[in-house]
Amino acid sequence: MTLRMMWPLWLTLLVFVPLLVLAVWKIRTSHGQRRRDWWRRGAIVLTALVIALTPSVPRTMEESLITNVEMYFVVDRTGSMAAEDYDGDQARLVGVQQDMVALTQAMPAARYSILAFDSQTTSQLPLTTDSRAVRAWADTVTQEITAYSAGSAIDRPLAALSETLAAAAERNPENVRLVFLFSDGENTDGSDSQAGGGFESFAGLEPLVDGGAVLGYGTPDGGNMRSYDGSSGTGFGSDAPYITDDTGQPAVSRIDETALRTVADQLGVEYNHRITPDPVEPLVAGVDVEEIAADGRRDLTTYEDVYWPFAIVLALLLAWEAWDLTREVPRAGRKRPRDDDDFGTADDDADDRAAVPAGAGNGGR
Repeated sequence: MTLRMMWPLWLTLLVFVPLLVLAVWKIRTSHGQRRRDWWRRGAIVLTALVIALTPSVPRTMEESLITNVEMYFVVDRTGSMAAEDYDGDQARLVGVQQDMVALTQAMPAARYSILAFDSQTTSQLPLTTDSRAVRAWADTVTQEITAYSAGSAIDRPLAALSETLAAAAERNPENVRLVFLFSDGENTDGSDSQAGGGFESFAGLEPLVDGGAVLGYGTPDGGNMRSYDGSSGTGFGSDAPYITDDTGQPAVSRIDETALRTVADQLGVEYNHRITPDPVEPLVAGVDVEEIAADGRRDLTTYEDVYWPFAIVLALLLAWEAWDLTREVPRAGRKRPRDDDDFGTADDDADDRAAVPAGAGNGGR
């Protein structure tokens, strides 16, 4: 058993020792009912002291692995990621959802963060060890609203990712940072349906990146995309109308593997084409979790508090004290009994009136 004190020991002693001394002194100097009251109050102080010391029983759980791996998921959610050419006729975002969850399962002891980009880049999840948060986000991710689309730009998350990685490197320089970019590589201006436009280089991030991968979604033949207006009945996986091009025909989005391979080379990571839900373990096979563990494998110790029986005793003692105090307080509205020493009786008043001469109250008339 160990003590997990609610307060510092010196403060606990400062509060409770004088109260215990007072209770002992009152017990020794009181008699009868008053002594019993002080025995009760001494027990109240003693049980409160035990609760303040917080006795606990340590319990050791199975060992857990704590690492210094940080995984950054950069997710393209532009309209082209709704193109239905993944694993047959599913949207590319379906593949992103599956791969994100699979990567967290492949690296269960890491910390995770999500950046998403469409017409702008936003932080969707700060660094966390909760892989369930990644799954929850992946399960609910949507493409951007079609009416707000500003085209695809593979370098759109560059500034936000640079800032995020630089801050992480300054905060924890010893940590290992893995970047996973999920995109189809399209780089258009919103009106040009042909990919292949130029973009800013990611090479400046290479010193901040220890590993990861660029994951490319889509096929050279491409696919059509469902429109999305923000409601649950539209977007990928629905029967919403297809997005159309300038001719009024369903627009076709095609993967740009050249752009994706270029980004992978600039970041110093590998490129992986994802057209079916293949295993992701090879993407993190080069990461030796045992070697980069910050704290190594260790036993996780938890504590089970055992002061609750004293809390029950304290509640009963306080109820007893309250009951006794209410019995000593006079009832509201109770009249104070007349004291014959202070006030005359009715007979005395009659005798006094008889002793007064007739007419004395009228000036002798």
